Amino acid sequence: MADQTTPQDPTTQQPDPDSHGGEQIAHPGLTDDMREEPDHGEESYQGSGRLEGRRALITGGDSGIGRAVAIAFAREGADVAISYLPEEEEDARETLAWVEKAGRRGLALPGDIRDEELARSLAGRVVDELGGLDVLVNNAAYQMGQPGGLADITTEQLDRVLKTNVYAMFWITQGALPHLSSGASIINTSSIQAFEPSPGLLDYASTKAAILNFSMGLAQQLAEDGIRVNAVCPGPIWTPLIPATLDVEKVDDFGAETPMGRAGQPAELAPAYVFLASQESSYITGDRILVTGGKS
Repeated sequence: MADQTTPQDPTTQQPDPDSHGGEQIAHPGLTDDMREEPDHGEESYQGSGRLEGRRALITGGDSGIGRAVAIAFAREGADVAISYLPEEEEDARETLAWVEKAGRRGLALPGDIRDEELARSLAGRVVDELGGLDVLVNNAAYQMGQPGGLADITTEQLDRVLKTNVYAMFWITQGALPHLSSGASIINTSSIQAFEPSPGLLDYASTKAAILNFSMGLAQQLAEDGIRVNAVCPGPIWTPLIPATLDVEKVDDFGAETPMGRAGQPAELAPAYVFLASQESSYITGDRILVTGGKS
C-alpha cells in the first residue's frame, strides 16, 4: 500500500483479483502459505498517537484484518493483546513482532474461543497483563463455502460457525464488560454478507447479520455508561480465510464484482477500526462503517 499522504487511484493501488490465480491453501490458512500475501500496512501505516496509552484485545488477531488492526493500533500508541487458534501460532508471533516494533506491549492469547470458559477469561487476562482494557475488537470468524447451499450445511459446520462467530462474541463481551469504563469502545466485525448474503455462505452470512444486530442493540444498552459499540462491515478482503475456504473459481474472481473491480487489502480496513476506537468518533455508537469497494 502506498504512502497514506499520496493521492492514489483506488482501482489500481492494489493488485487485481485475477492475480490470485485460483489459489487454495489448507484451513485455517497461514499467511506464509499464500502465493500473494496480503498488505497489512506493515510498510505504510503511519500512526499519530490517537490511541496513546490504551489497551486493546483483538480476537482473530493473528492474520488478515486482525493483523492490520493490531499493527495500526500499536502505531497509534496502544498495547495490543491478540487471541487466535493454537495452529495459527506462526502468524500470531509475526503480528506481535510488529506490535513490539512499534514500541508497544503485545500479549499472545492462544486458544479456541468456542470454549466458553476460555472466551470469558480473555478480558481478565488482558487486564492482568496490560493493566486494563479500553478497546475490544470481536473479529474472529469461521466460514466454509458450500456450493450446494443449505442442503450441504451440516449440523457440525453450523455449530462451529455459530459458536465461533456469535456465541464467542457474546461470551467475550460479557467477560469484558466488568473491565470497561466510560470512554471504552467495542468494535465488532460484521460483513457485506449481512446485507447481501451469498448462497454458498448462508450460515456465515446469517451470523454476520446477527453481529450487526448485536452491535446496534448493545450500543443502546451501554450508551448511558459512556461505552460505544459499532461494527465494521468489510466487503471482499484478501486474507488467508479466502483461499482456505472458497472454491478455486471463487478465489480466482474474488472481488471482481465490486465497482472498484478488485478485492480489498487488510490495510484498507485498519483506519476504520482506529477511527471507531478513538475519541474522533465520540458521537458515533450503534452504527457501522462499510468498507466494500463500492459494493452495497
